[in-house]
Amino acid sequence: MRPRAPKLLFFVTVDWFFCSHFIERAKAARRAGYDVIVLTRVDRHRSVIEEAGLRLIPLAIDRRSLNPLEAFKTLVQLIYVFRRERPDVLHQIALKPILLGGLAARLTGIRRVVNAVVGGGYVFTSTSPLMRAIRPLMRLALKLLLNPPGSSVVFENRDDLSSFVRSHLVRAEDAVLIRGAGVDGDLYQPHPVSRTTPLVIVTARLLWDKGLGEFVAAARLLRAQGIQARFALVGDLDADNRASIDPAVLDEWKAEGVVELWGFRRDMPQVLAEADIVCLPSYREGLPKALLEAMAAGLPCVTTDVPGCREAVRDGENGWLVPPRDSKALAQALRLLIENPDLRNQMGQRGREMVLAEFASPIICRQTLQVYEKMLAL
Repeated sequence: MRPRAPKLLFFVTVDWFFCSHFIERAKAARRAGYDVIVLTRVDRHRSVIEEAGLRLIPLAIDRRSLNPLEAFKTLVQLIYVFRRERPDVLHQIALKPILLGGLAARLTGIRRVVNAVVGGGYVFTSTSPLMRAIRPLMRLALKLLLNPPGSSVVFENRDDLSSFVRSHLVRAEDAVLIRGAGVDGDLYQPHPVSRTTPLVIVTARLLWDKGLGEFVAAARLLRAQGIQARFALVGDLDADNRASIDPAVLDEWKAEGVVELWGFRRDMPQVLAEADIVCLPSYREGLPKALLEAMAAGLPCVTTDVPGCREAVRDGENGWLVPPRDSKALAQALRLLIENPDLRNQMGQRGREMVLAEFASPIICRQTLQVYEKMLAL
């Protein structure tokens, strides 16, 4: 008899994030002989997941909710699915799946768990009193559920890995560094052009903690200085996120005319082919795919000197790092690139070299499969 294929179950709150950041790894696992299941809230990507040959289990989960009753309902669903499927490896992505899934895994006896810490999340970046109050409880929950015996914890950047190990939230021997989601170097190609009016874009969900307020303020400063450039936001609203920007604010920005609002775009290679500079003034990241795609497209990047962002951009090599929440420093860095096309080309070329050597999708898929193989061998 043929041996049963090992069963790998991904648990993530929403399907679009899985498709954006993990579907290539899921496909690689399927090619390697795994029976791959995706447990998530289905939004718009059912067909993408199923056409990839992955089994989809819809889950009713609200990633925004802090309601204990809603959390209990989700926990009951998870226990049912985990008992029915009995995955050989459970890969959980982001804080809510790690906590709820970790508790469900403990209650159902699932030991081979991979927990992926992808950025700090709103609870760790927000300055609101509610989030400040929740943080100690979140840290306690992580201490109990993030790194149980038999688990591995995957980090996207060195800062987070070191911080969690120092805080004794994760055992050093169980911490794994896999830098980002990977990027297809063939899909994103450099398109060097010479435009009299450079285009600076931010590709991100329309959230305050992506630094979009600072980006708009920097664009205002540069316009007041007489700098000739265009500035565009490329991304969609994320109503489920507490940091989502109010549509009325976006309407004000649009009426002001300092930035262009392009909305959600699926054709990111074409979007990047039109750009000269990519900016991401985020407050914190895991490792932003937007920067990796920009680097693959041969574009210089201006981003913040925070965990995740500085994992991709090396100051003075493939772009500039500026302090977070500092629109003046952001404007100054953007001006250096806007006014110097030779520097843009030089930094863009260096960024592409870095992506192909360190962040290409085959590298990330191979590293992830090695984690699964190590767990199955235990």
